[in-house]
Amino acid sequence: MASKTKVAAFPKIKEIKTFIIQGVGSGGDYHNVKGGHWLIDSKIATPMSGYEDYRKSRTSWGINVLGSFCVEIEATDGTKGFATGFGGPPACWLVAEHFKRFLIGADPRDTNQLFEMMYRASMFYGRKGLPVAVISVIDLAIWDLLGKIRNEPVYKMIGGATRERLWFYCTGPEPASAKEAGFTGAKVALPFSPGEGPQGMRKNIEYLKQKRSEVGPDFPLRVDCYMSLNVPYTVELVEKCKDLDIDWWEECLSPDDFDEQALLKRAHPTVKFTTGEHEYSRYGFRKLIEGRNIDIIQPDVMWVGGMTELLKVSAMAAAYDIPVVPHASGPYSYHFVVSQSNCPFQEYLANSPDGKSVLPVFGNLFTNEPIPTKGYLDITELDKPGFGLEINPSAPLIDAAGILNPAPRKSLEPPPQEESGKATGVA
Repeated sequence: MASKTKVAAFPKIKEIKTFIIQGVGSGGDYHNVKGGHWLIDSKIATPMSGYEDYRKSRTSWGINVLGSFCVEIEATDGTKGFATGFGGPPACWLVAEHFKRFLIGADPRDTNQLFEMMYRASMFYGRKGLPVAVISVIDLAIWDLLGKIRNEPVYKMIGGATRERLWFYCTGPEPASAKEAGFTGAKVALPFSPGEGPQGMRKNIEYLKQKRSEVGPDFPLRVDCYMSLNVPYTVELVEKCKDLDIDWWEECLSPDDFDEQALLKRAHPTVKFTTGEHEYSRYGFRKLIEGRNIDIIQPDVMWVGGMTELLKVSAMAAAYDIPVVPHASGPYSYHFVVSQSNCPFQEYLANSPDGKSVLPVFGNLFTNEPIPTKGYLDITELDKPGFGLEINPSAPLIDAAGILNPAPRKSLEPPPQEESGKATGVA
């Protein structure tokens, strides 16, 4: 006999607001920090390193040009979800003038449907980059909202715990400090690019030898190449560093060089290559995963399409036994990693100017952001509704409604019939 019991009504999305962040050092744009910070002003190879004028600082060519933004989604019961990412005023514009129409009045549980509508509606100008990053932050705010309505942490809603403790490796300029702090491994940025010639190659090798000597032979040491290399240079560099036992070489090529990843693997079949932080959506990751030329994929949940899309990417990778180690993203990644059996550990991106101390990833945006201690985080620290993050009352948030210009007219009015006739020569 069919039950007559009805499910409880669920709150709908009532309003969505966006904010930008005044100043630097707070929010989801990792690179919008004060001058002198290791992340922007130390010697790091980039796709722009081939131009001498843009080698000294990553801000010289605009890595922080967008800045942070935040999304707040309010439900009809007054509950609010919140998330941050990168995109600044352009991101706020896309939310207000494009994506908002798909959200107001929607059931926030319909995460797959909401993602698909936003993704498909922006397909003509999106698919990668800023539009998908904006969708990502909206999606994270929805998951935060769901957790708060249900009074559950996000990780419990996406599969539950697969471990009791989350271990971290540290990305920063001082791997010896990371080892001393208890991290399970360290990753350093490659300093020189192919555009800096044979001397740059020698300096890269010297730098990596120095870092290996600082941490000893048994500590995992990884290298981030930040899309700055090409196939011949990578093959040569890896060959000359084989005695250093580099654990993995990350993002050596342009994110769109899917086929050339195969050339790296063919040249060095026993070396681990990783990539994915600048890939967007399941469609790009499908090519990376099916090619089996990547040993670990590294999506960023604030860029890939949010938690909704990351779960699809992770499931696809699990079917090929490819581990997923997300790029940074603080607690948004922590909830994901602890729920997935094919995610062995998590990256911590050193947020201190000298890269030696452990600080909140999102600066002063939240009052209670969990950070690793002795290289790990007990998952009980994640047992709060949603992502568990409380907005700092003194965070420098600016309501974007006050900075956005009036939108274009929703549709153009047809010309008066008389004028239309003149234009076409019809009496």
